[in-house]
This record gives sequence, structure tokens and C-alpha cells, in this order.
Amino acid sequence: MHTLDYKLPPELIARYPSERRAHSRLLVWTRSSGEISHRRFRDLPEFLSPTDLLVVNDSRVVPARLVGRKPTGATAEVLLLRPVNGADPRLWEAMVRPGRKLRPGRVVVVSPEVSVRIVDSTAKGGRLVRIEGPLSVLEALNRHGQLALPPYLGRDMSALDWERYQTVYASRDGSVAAPTAGLHFSRELLAEIEARGVQRRALTLHVGASTFRPIEVADPGEHALDHEEYEVSEDLAEAYGRCRHLGGRVWAVGTTVVRTLESVAEGRDRIGAGAGSTDLFVRPPHTFRAVDCLITNFHLPRSTLLMLVAAFVGLGATGRIYEEAIRRRYRFYSYGDAMAVIP
Repeated sequence: MHTLDYKLPPELIARYPSERRAHSRLLVWTRSSGEISHRRFRDLPEFLSPTDLLVVNDSRVVPARLVGRKPTGATAEVLLLRPVNGADPRLWEAMVRPGRKLRPGRVVVVSPEVSVRIVDSTAKGGRLVRIEGPLSVLEALNRHGQLALPPYLGRDMSALDWERYQTVYASRDGSVAAPTAGLHFSRELLAEIEARGVQRRALTLHVGASTFRPIEVADPGEHALDHEEYEVSEDLAEAYGRCRHLGGRVWAVGTTVVRTLESVAEGRDRIGAGAGSTDLFVRPPHTFRAVDCLITNFHLPRSTLLMLVAAFVGLGATGRIYEEAIRRRYRFYSYGDAMAVIP
């Protein structure tokens, strides 16, 4: 496997979620031995100890895709990415289709109570837009928006996605895409983990579209991520310090948790609480300060998420893991199976 590339048979792309959340498959990589084992996600509690800390991302995916019509009657699409910091909560950065036709001044009518005005162009080919109408932005999205499913699913949104493209603990509105490693946890599995005495805490990182933008430059160091907003509570910071004091391990559920914890790490024994934004691109070589164990899905070639995995386990090991996952017919990407990396 090249640093960024691998060939995936198209039929291994999971276009729909597994029948039950915790019944997805789990590939377990033990770093000390290089051993690979094959389990089910519901077996995860066997690998957790009472002194461990399980950190999840509680960001909730908002239905940020608005489909409407231009004055000509032609269909147009607006994907809201993030609010623009400032006094106007209705002003957002967005991606639009068809881009050439939606120039500043044009209006997309989504419904009689929601329209989107194109205000300006952005440096990266996007748009600055204003959500207009009597509803608040969140009301407008919840009534008329759709979830922005990844395009590789090759299908329209279904009723199933409203439930399954959210984690069971999602509570903070703000993500464009789901923190997908968390999709495997059911409430029953979380209760079993809690019964074992394992501490679980949440942070918030609102996932933006740039997380999934492919790396198209020869030098990955020249690839830039957009800033994403995060919040780390005092409760999490205290639980982290307690875990370190007891000699426990910190488990990151997903790449978004890794990026947040690594952004706020103050040495190995402390993380800083508070709100902020991060554009941290974790790639080889990266010295991890805050994370010991990783739970994640199988990611797209040439993606920053795959680079993070390679930084965590090593390039050679990443190649071995992905080759084995393909050979064993694991399901890939957002609705696919999971892997766990343990020391």
C-alpha cells in the first residue's frame, strides 16, 4: 500500500448500515505483537479496563443540505458548512451546485418559508450565503434540510438515515458529517461498558466537509484542513487526569476525538479545558501525547483520516491492516465496519 493509495473493490463500500449497530465487525490490531484478530463490535468491552477512559464526540449531524429551485425553475443545491463568525447568525459558508450558475445575487427558493441568497464567493470556490425567511436557521434546516450523506454511498437519503447517521449520544448540533466511529455503539453496549467501571466522557468537535476532502498534492504537508470548532469540558479534563494518575489508557472513539485531544494536550498527563478551533492535520511522523487506543472505521484512499491512522500505527502496519480487511471482505467507509488499535 502506498502512503495514500489502495484499491478497494466497489462492492466493499457499505451503502447501508449494518442491521444492528454493535453487530458490525471489528478488526483488532495489537501494536506490541502486530497480531490481527477478527471480532464483532459488541466484543469491545473485553478490551477495556476499569481504569480506562473512553472519549466520544457528541456532535450531532444537522440536516445541512438544502435543495431548492432557482428563479428559472432549475434545481439547485446548497450545503451549509459553518456559520460565519460575526453578528449575523444567518450568514454561512456553503458549497453550491451548479456552481457556475449560482453567482452572488442569485436566490435559491427551498420552500415558501426558506430561501438562500448567494452573497459572495469564497477563496476556495464556495459561497457566502444568507438564510432568509421567518424561521431560525436551525428550524429551517430541521424542517426542510436533508442529511449530507457521503457521495460514495451512491443513493438518496432514506428514512433509516435519520436514525443511523447519528450516534446514540449525539446532543450538540453542528456537524455536516457524522463522527462515524461512534455509529457502532448501541445504548446496550454503552451500558455494558459502564457496568465494567469504565469512565466515558464526551467532547464536541463539529465535523466539517474538509475532513473528507482528498489530498491532491504530492506533499501531504501542503494540504490544509479548515478550522473546526471544539469544546472540552472541565469534567473531561479531570477524568483524563484521573485516568493518567491510575495508569489507565485513553481510548479515542474516532479521528475527530484524536484531533481534538491532541490539540489540547498539555504534556501527557493533562489536557486543557475550554472552547476553540483546530486545523490540526495528524500525519506521519506525529508524536501522540493524549491517545493510547483508537477506534475508527476504514477510510478512503488519499484522505487525511487514513493519514491519521498511518501516523498512529505506522505506514507498513496500515498497509497490512487494510490488505487483511479487504481480503476478509470487511465493509468500508462511513457505514462500514470498525477497527480497534490497542497497545
